[in-house]
Amino acid sequence: MDRRIAWIDCGSGASGDMLLGALVAAGVPLEVLTTAVDMVAPESVELTAARVTRNGLAATHVTVDGTDSTHHRTWADVRKLLDESELDDAVRQQAHETFRRLAEAEAKVHGTTPDAIHFHEVGALDAIADVVGVCAGFAHLGLDAVSASPVAVGSGFVRAAHGRLPVPVPAVVELLAGAGAPSYAGETGGEAAPLGELCTPTGAALLTTHVTGWGGQPPMQVSGQGFGAGTREVPGRANVVRLVLGTVPDSAAQGAAAQGPPTSTQVVVECNVDDLDPRIWPAVLQRLLAAGAADAWLTPILMKKGRPAHLLAVLVDPDRLDAVCQVIFTETSAIGVRSHQVRKQPLDREIRTVALPDGPVRVKVAMYAGAVVNVQPEYDDVAALAERTGRPVKSVLAEAAALAQAQISGGASALD
Repeated sequence: MDRRIAWIDCGSGASGDMLLGALVAAGVPLEVLTTAVDMVAPESVELTAARVTRNGLAATHVTVDGTDSTHHRTWADVRKLLDESELDDAVRQQAHETFRRLAEAEAKVHGTTPDAIHFHEVGALDAIADVVGVCAGFAHLGLDAVSASPVAVGSGFVRAAHGRLPVPVPAVVELLAGAGAPSYAGETGGEAAPLGELCTPTGAALLTTHVTGWGGQPPMQVSGQGFGAGTREVPGRANVVRLVLGTVPDSAAQGAAAQGPPTSTQVVVECNVDDLDPRIWPAVLQRLLAAGAADAWLTPILMKKGRPAHLLAVLVDPDRLDAVCQVIFTETSAIGVRSHQVRKQPLDREIRTVALPDGPVRVKVAMYAGAVVNVQPEYDDVAALAERTGRPVKSVLAEAAALAQAQISGGASALD
């Protein structure tokens, strides 16, 4: 039996209305989205779809009307609306997950807890319509898997409820990083020509909830496509999200699962350094990660003439290679680097949360062929909770790991 799959092209970013438009253009009836939204929205909201062009490309733009309410809802408010609605269980679960990701990302960047923060954008009616509508649209398609391209996030600055923010806004960075989603500024950019905000927090949360694999279009028998338009008309670029639908034989999918997760190409950059003050290395590693490195590490070595030294190694996507080399040359005493390509085989992973008596701890859940194979509490959360409560780090870590394992054994859905 063939499996139904989809691939999302995020070369111009992603937002809630763009994904709504792509779903309608791909064949989801607008009334499917509207019915779901009406079950949740506490005030009247209307979805309308119109055919538009973006840089000469025909697309569908979905507008959410009736969202002038100034009521700022919290994650608890939205959770209550979802729980009391008559949504199908699958749609409710995906909407829950999307808003949870949004709440945790916003809370982290603002230094508070998900239930304490008031989400101006998240609590607005248009965000509720975007999230519930998109979740209902994907559920209607009955897909077995969704993948997506690396996400264009934009550049420059944007005005938000909290003032002027850099693009990508901090919540988008947290959401994509937490899901291991690859991202980049976009086709053009730089200080002279900022792209603006291409990926919104709502768009990033929806992507990371539904997408289980990242990269180019997978092998598939294409059955259709839909283009969802953003609001802006951008010269020289079609401001759209493309949703490609298709099928793959179940035997092929099983073969892919047997071979393990899909691989990607990355670059390892190395250099030997024997004359740098060792106190500088922690800052160097931190700046390499900030420049886009996937990982960076040091290995003690013995160089010529018996000199003790360090081997600096950095794992990075090819499009971030120049930025990483710039950090190496400006922050260390290295006068050259060597590099080679490697194949990376990452497991699917997601960030969940366990509620300890003293506070929440995020947990990284890794999966192989759809099964959970590793559950690991985030050390930073464990250390912060231990510091706040005065407990030993090892006891908090053991408690978080035991609770996560117990909840996974009882079903992954037991984790928040």
